[in-house]
Amino acid sequence: MFPSTSPETGRDPWSDGPRPGPGHGQPPAPRSGPNPDDDDRRERSGPRRARRGGEPARRTDDDAAVEPDEEVVPPVEVRRPLSVATAGFAALLGVGLVLGAQTSGPGHRLPFAIVIFGVQLLFVLAWTMAMRPPAVLLVALVSVGAAVAADTAAVQSDIAGLAPLGYVAAGGFVLGVLGQLVRRVDRVRVTDSLGTTLLIVVGVVAFGTLIVLSRIPAGTQAITVCLTASGVALTVARLTDAVAPWPRLAPQVPRGAAGVVGGAMVGTLASAALGSYLVTPFTPTRAAIIGLVAAVTAVLADLAVGYAEAGRLMAGEPPTMWVARHMQGPLGGFALAAPAAYAMCMLFL
Repeated sequence: MFPSTSPETGRDPWSDGPRPGPGHGQPPAPRSGPNPDDDDRRERSGPRRARRGGEPARRTDDDAAVEPDEEVVPPVEVRRPLSVATAGFAALLGVGLVLGAQTSGPGHRLPFAIVIFGVQLLFVLAWTMAMRPPAVLLVALVSVGAAVAADTAAVQSDIAGLAPLGYVAAGGFVLGVLGQLVRRVDRVRVTDSLGTTLLIVVGVVAFGTLIVLSRIPAGTQAITVCLTASGVALTVARLTDAVAPWPRLAPQVPRGAAGVVGGAMVGTLASAALGSYLVTPFTPTRAAIIGLVAAVTAVLADLAVGYAEAGRLMAGEPPTMWVARHMQGPLGGFALAAPAAYAMCMLFL
């Protein structure tokens, strides 16, 4: 009989080779507790997030970093008395310029030039104190000299044009920059002062545009329409900020969109009403168009001054004298409205 079991039964399968040790070929022992290596891997990988399907997802290194909370900047308080005072200054400035333009006549430009020169002195005082270029006294003296030269060129030139004023502005800017280069202390900051010097010199010379415009037919009426629109727009904008500065354009700027838009609209309406009383070539439509451009230009220039002041305060610069700071906006608005009035007179009249 044959055996019922295979002859290999009971035979050691590893008899031909070396017998394995205890660590080879043995099935792994069942885990009785958590493996410390797994805990180390979990700590290195960080906590998991849940995916859309409910599966956990590993956090990236960027997510693991702690994100700081965004700092909430409190809005700057709107000082109503200052807004009312600035509105009154803008109204007085507009009335003075409009009445001064009425004194101008053929061969009789000196009274209006004196009024313009007084406004230019206020512009130099306010803007140099507010912007504080490296050589304040030098820039102020160069700007005053540019104002005298621009007014003289506007009155004495044979042909009424802006070319002499352009030469005066370029010469004043070059003198201001060279004067700061000569000073060894201010040579480091000369790059920062280029924009400041350019703004002050060009703003001063821009007021001379009104004298040139008074020498053009229908120029005095254009001055009346444009400066009335600018003065009304600036006054209404500031008064609206004193009552309802909403919605705020920026937390750091104490101005509201209602004042900016409302001022431009009321200024345009005033110019259209004034145009209905003027003689040809003025019509209510033409007066409204040139008044709209002048009003928007003045209001936006005033608003830009507020943003510039907020930027200086955020940069850590000490605040300037509050009188100069609040005179800067209306003066800048009228300075920019003057060449705008000249351009609109050349285009539409």
